Amino acid sequence: MEIRVSKESEVPVRQQLAEQIAFLIATNKLKAGDVLPSVRELARRLSIHHNTVSHAYQDLVRRTWLVRRRGTRVLVRSLPERKRPRGTQNLDELIDMTIQAARERGYSLQALRERMRERLLAEPPDHILVVDEEPGLQHLLQAEIREVLGWPVECCAREDLEQNSGRAIGALVVAPQYAAVDVEALVPKARLLLSIAFSSADEHVERIRQLEQPSVIAVVSISANLLRTARALLAPALGRRHTLCEYLLPLESPKVLGSADVIFCDSIAIKQVKGPKAVHYRVIAPDSLAYLSSAVASYKQE
Repeated sequence: MEIRVSKESEVPVRQQLAEQIAFLIATNKLKAGDVLPSVRELARRLSIHHNTVSHAYQDLVRRTWLVRRRGTRVLVRSLPERKRPRGTQNLDELIDMTIQAARERGYSLQALRERMRERLLAEPPDHILVVDEEPGLQHLLQAEIREVLGWPVECCAREDLEQNSGRAIGALVVAPQYAAVDVEALVPKARLLLSIAFSSADEHVERIRQLEQPSVIAVVSISANLLRTARALLAPALGRRHTLCEYLLPLESPKVLGSADVIFCDSIAIKQVKGPKAVHYRVIAPDSLAYLSSAVASYKQE
């Protein structure tokens, strides 16, 4: 688990630690069920007080990124047992498990075949529904998916879906991995929930480390959550040497970015910020977009 914190940064070490762990989960570098180091072990590794680690873990448990088990173990929250991450089992293994489960419950292979055929012939979805709590991130995910897939994309908060389950009708439901557990309970069993991982920011952090002169780093986004994550993620590389400026869209004026040496932009901001200083950060990981593309393509072929 690669984490770097800076005691010289204005961002509290506890916040740096919590947001970096959350980002490792969102980018799938920490996977569901992974056990985190003990409080004292991580404190020793980072040369910080153990209370700082304890408070960061407590914050992430409260925000449902992590869960506690018996003793002092802290784990990344797991997805539901019936929907393991893609790739843990091949198709033949899943079919074998389904056949075995059907036999154990007294169903004949003929009944299983007929019911499976009915399900496969069900009306396919005709649009994508992105579910996330923050409106800014909703629209950012919506924009990236629409640009790549060309399918209609709607978005809503989990509470909206909970109050009106009809929003999932005819939809291919998509949610970030960290929210998949809560969203899955609201999705009809006949529908598949697709979880997406976020892109790593390693190359952007490295870009700051390679700056030879003290610089002004700007981050522009439509998402307040993304700005908060960037603040904690970039803090170790910034230290006291560089200055971080954050801008939540819409910008008051493009002139506010005039003093910036590097401008990190999300996929909506990059369309408004032009020039060689602008660096594009795509939120959705490429393999997650490829997975969504294959899912959409399969429905179009039906």
